[in-house]
Amino acid sequence: MKTGVIIQARSMSTRFPQKILKPLPYDSSLTVLDQVIRRVKLTRTVDEIIIATTSNPEDDEIAHIAKRNEVKVFRGSEHDVLDRYYNTAISRELDIVVRLTSDCPCIDWNIIDKIVNEFKTGKYDYLSNTLKRTFPHGLDVEVFSFKALKNAFENAKGQEFREHVSSYIYTTNKFKTGNFEASSTCFAPEIRITLDTLEDYTLICAVYDFLYENNPKFSCYDIVKLFKEKKWLFLLNKNVIHKKIFQTLDEELKEATRLLELNDLKKAANLITMGFSKSNMNKKKS
Repeated sequence: MKTGVIIQARSMSTRFPQKILKPLPYDSSLTVLDQVIRRVKLTRTVDEIIIATTSNPEDDEIAHIAKRNEVKVFRGSEHDVLDRYYNTAISRELDIVVRLTSDCPCIDWNIIDKIVNEFKTGKYDYLSNTLKRTFPHGLDVEVFSFKALKNAFENAKGQEFREHVSSYIYTTNKFKTGNFEASSTCFAPEIRITLDTLEDYTLICAVYDFLYENNPKFSCYDIVKLFKEKKWLFLLNKNVIHKKIFQTLDEELKEATRLLELNDLKKAANLITMGFSKSNMNKKKS
């Protein structure tokens, strides 16, 4: 049974372009992606690491970083990430896929190993630590079988499934899924150390400044301990809104209305609310 970590990566992110190419630590020659790869290399349960990036010329630097770190690269579709993952797994003949994202430079290899081991012994199709949030944001790990990935690739049709890779697996009733929960020493769902915005980058640079020099292999426990000691760290990205995956248009419209109201864009919020109400009335009439 061959287990591979597939790290999805692209440079042109919407909220913070080229975020994974930023230096980390701040004044370092290493990038965010370098740090992700280095930390994942510490795992003991996986056979191979593959960077799954796009075929766009803008992502040539990502392929270069992967080569520099002596890990494999697969280049595919930019927007159909499920297609990219499936073909990456096919090309490397994987039986078990560990899905990570390149915007998590504090990823803990110990957590990866624990989830992979639990997946292998629990006869799951899908196991992650994200279905119920107990770990900090940014230590996300998903593990699924190639069989489940193939099923999703062949049957998932909506954009939300093609873009988010595993959502078809954990939102349908076709698969045996499970959630891996944090121990008391790592229980901290309020911490956000994933990289989506400039504010996130500022916080992650601060975490590295405090921990990296003395212990480049700092763990989840070290991160949680740091936040308990220096509570002001929470202030650095407290206004960043987590990305969410919505199953219906109604859910997405409600969230859009909430965000508009938070930014005092009340006319736009009212317009959406009016349209939402009319839509519901038409549904009842039909």
